[in-house]
Amino acid sequence: MTSPALTATVDLGAIAHNVGVIRAASGAAVMAVVKADAYGHGALPVARTALESGAAELGVAHITEARALRAAGISAPITAWLHAPGADFAGAITDDVDIALSSIWQLDAVIAAAQETGTPATVTVKVDTGLNRSGVAVDEWDDFAERVAKAHVDGSVQLRAAMCHLARGDEPDHPLNDEQAARLDRAVADLARLGAAPQMVHMSNSPAALTRPDLSRDMVRPGIAVYGRTPVPARGDFGLIPAMTLTARIALVKKVAAGQGVSYSETWIAPRDTVVAVVPAGYADGVPRLLSGRLRVRIGDRLFDGVGRICMDQLVVDLGPDGAGVREGDEAELFGTGRTGGPTAKDWADAIGTIDYEIVSQIGTRVVRRYVDPVRVNTAGDGEGRDGAVTER
Repeated sequence: MTSPALTATVDLGAIAHNVGVIRAASGAAVMAVVKADAYGHGALPVARTALESGAAELGVAHITEARALRAAGISAPITAWLHAPGADFAGAITDDVDIALSSIWQLDAVIAAAQETGTPATVTVKVDTGLNRSGVAVDEWDDFAERVAKAHVDGSVQLRAAMCHLARGDEPDHPLNDEQAARLDRAVADLARLGAAPQMVHMSNSPAALTRPDLSRDMVRPGIAVYGRTPVPARGDFGLIPAMTLTARIALVKKVAAGQGVSYSETWIAPRDTVVAVVPAGYADGVPRLLSGRLRVRIGDRLFDGVGRICMDQLVVDLGPDGAGVREGDEAELFGTGRTGGPTAKDWADAIGTIDYEIVSQIGTRVVRRYVDPVRVNTAGDGEGRDGAVTER
């Protein structure tokens, strides 16, 4: 059996733990967001684990993501909230996907699809309360509310929920959070007055779910916290456990003489005779090229600096003059939980001025996902998997 060159080990026990943390902190039901292939972790294994661990529902961006989960046997409520013209609303209705509506044209298209299929559409009203991204715009709200209420009353749609998205959720004390909550509450009151009171109301993303239980309403909608990444670093990790560890097998160990350059454009010149290791991971796998010269990897119990340009498929680390005993086939940890001093996805993000959400979501399709059985997670709660894993892709 061929051993994978590059592996993302996903601790499903950590996912289960994190769902519990979020439920306890928010005091509300949890809609686990599994869009973008569960932030690179694998949508189906994460969805199953989240639901088994107490999440009530799932959230995705696109209808195609929701339908793929349905095809795989997921029966829990799923909401999809980002639609371009031509979206498969009929397919969403057929698969009982809750369609979040952000405009009048979307409402009209969903009503048409409901008539085409002969089945009422389940819908959520997404209100733009200040993010000024998707969501029903302020100047369309009165017209939209009347139309969706009429469609609800006449049975074209079943208005299930109302939602918004917080613009400053990662700043828990920012006054805009309370302003957005008040705007959503007013929108819900408008719908109730028109005879279409939503059954569920939700606005809280990961940071709000963990820090502002007063905003929870009926349900919270965490994304990155499900995967163990803290959404408010200044307030600590909230007891969350990072679920993904990215490792690679050393492909080659070789000597480089003093004065010789390494990788494209020779941006790093060996200051002395040294030994380098080639790691089969590059920007096609989600290792940002901007990390060139800023990356550290852990091999054994030591950290080594990445040198030279990160390439599409590989990067190079300096092992020092004695080679540190590293051999081809040894495991290099690119990022992990950080509990034993190794690099983390946040370290990568901080180094290049982004967020760890982007880092984990960009881990590529060539990377083999390995899933640790949550039943076999260390009962001490440290999140380290033991046995029982499956590989995907």
